Amino acid sequence: MSIDADHGRVRLFTPVLAIGCIIVLVGFAIRASFGVFQIPIQEEYGWARAEFSLAIAIQNLAWGFGAPFFGAFAEKMGDRRAIVLGSILYALGLVLTTGANTALSIQLYEVLVGFGIAGTGFGVILAVVGRASAPEHRAMSLAIATAAGSAGQIVGPMVAVLLLESMSWQSIFIVFAASILAVLLLLPFMKSPGRAAKEEIEESLGEILRIAMKDPSYMMIFVGFFSCGYQLAFITAHFPALITEMSAPVEPIGWCGDLGIETTAALGGFAISVIGAANIIGTLMAGWAGKRFGKKWLLSGIYAGRSIAAAWFILTPITANTVLVFSFAMGFLWLATVPLTSGLVAHIYGLRYMATLYGIVFFSHQMGSFVGVYLGGVLYDVYGSYTIVWWIGIAVGVFSSLIHLPVREESRFAPTMA
Repeated sequence: MSIDADHGRVRLFTPVLAIGCIIVLVGFAIRASFGVFQIPIQEEYGWARAEFSLAIAIQNLAWGFGAPFFGAFAEKMGDRRAIVLGSILYALGLVLTTGANTALSIQLYEVLVGFGIAGTGFGVILAVVGRASAPEHRAMSLAIATAAGSAGQIVGPMVAVLLLESMSWQSIFIVFAASILAVLLLLPFMKSPGRAAKEEIEESLGEILRIAMKDPSYMMIFVGFFSCGYQLAFITAHFPALITEMSAPVEPIGWCGDLGIETTAALGGFAISVIGAANIIGTLMAGWAGKRFGKKWLLSGIYAGRSIAAAWFILTPITANTVLVFSFAMGFLWLATVPLTSGLVAHIYGLRYMATLYGIVFFSHQMGSFVGVYLGGVLYDVYGSYTIVWWIGIAVGVFSSLIHLPVREESRFAPTMA
């Protein structure tokens, strides 16, 4: 960690944090752009919309499945090796996808992409950033790294749309593959932080896992993270369509016409951007609050807030104003759970095996993502609306709010490292 030579203070912004933010931003920019390619791929191959949706769902599941394995790999073999392996798998999956000629093949290649995201995403990067941060800056450092992923969510789709105007989707995937490999040039400057305290490294990974799996608090955190993935993935994949189909098109849509938003389809796309922008604010606020208030109380409040916002939206006639108010509210609470959840795991179990333990918890998040995306499509096909899926999301949000309340937010090791 960096020290201010003039004042003897530990700096918040370090090379590890800066490079970690770049890696997460690039990786998430690519991941967030996949929805842009749904129509071009569908039109080229004549596939059903559900085929590419399933590919994205599989990508999310592979990401979650790979997270604890990449976490363990990083802890055993080194953080930078895990990032290198993740980048290679990410690029390989993108390149192979360009040659896919069946729905099954593209779905299989998304497994590689999902593993690549696991190796370059939150599980590995947040653990590195957490170990490199001073205790007084750790919550904010984790929030900044998470916010970098939010920035990628804004940038990625915009870049993809611009590139589609001048090149094929296959060429764009090649550009994306080169981009994720280019971040490897930064790794020599990402010096691995020192190992954790002696009290932490005395516990083997197997012993830590045994303790965690028997700890009700860890299992409650694991189960509670499911709803986060469900809500986020469902909204990302289906919210624009819901807006388009549940509200009557009006041209222009009130004051939104001044922004060039004159159809409900355009409003749906703009809503995702609003979510991404509000996400940055909310994530940084969560990092600030996580240092001052109990993380479990904040998590409980975030899940409750999401459910209240979702219930208000679904029970209120949809207008441009309600869409944007909901988008900002949900965006403010969007990834605010990530620095708090990862920080809670680090606080309870220390930093030595944070990547593995958070990776396991994140797998629950991605199982929720898979269910949210896939169930949204299936139930829409059956009932012709998203209402049931929406209310399920509200219910699991309430459940997550409640299940975090009994969590024992205290370190299992001394001294505390969070």
